[in-house]
Amino acid sequence: MNPVDRTLADYQGTGMTVGPHIVRHLRDDLTHAGVVRAIDLKQARNGSWVKIAGLVIVRQRPGTAKGMCFITLEDETGTANAAVRPDVFEVYRTVIHTATLLLVEGPLQKVRTGAGWQVSGAGTASSPDSQHPTPDPQCVIHVLARRLRPLELPHHPVGLTGRGYRMRVTPGDTPGDEQPPVADLPKSHDFR
Repeated sequence: MNPVDRTLADYQGTGMTVGPHIVRHLRDDLTHAGVVRAIDLKQARNGSWVKIAGLVIVRQRPGTAKGMCFITLEDETGTANAAVRPDVFEVYRTVIHTATLLLVEGPLQKVRTGAGWQVSGAGTASSPDSQHPTPDPQCVIHVLARRLRPLELPHHPVGLTGRGYRMRVTPGDTPGDEQPPVADLPKSHDFR
């Protein structure tokens, strides 16, 4: 059994793994493509164009968010957040609803939540000093998604699909469902 199969067997058997995170198996290719790890976002410059990738653990599109969708991705170093504006959501609706492993790219936003400055959009006049390398603990960091792309494991299709806000169904949920074997990764927590 190769390392990817071992990780997938852990996920299938227990819903988690004590071995390497599933994204670790993709890290060399992701690094070559310019994708940064979640832990490295703290040092990235506010407003810089970044790529993040990971296992989708939460998707939410609250009614009070004026059509914004929020996605939390997990990689081998932690979690990263992406904010998707309504116009981008409409373009990438299927990818957002169905991808288990996702690559997101766009400008990095660091938003201070305490008293002081507030950033409501990339490149605004109220942006903080972009040379400040490490934000204070009250700073929220997210990528304002402009492009999204599903990721695949080598030789392991991740072909989950969904209907409505039950975003993913597993093979066999639909009678007569003749799909190839699918990587059994943990389900995301999807909220509306």
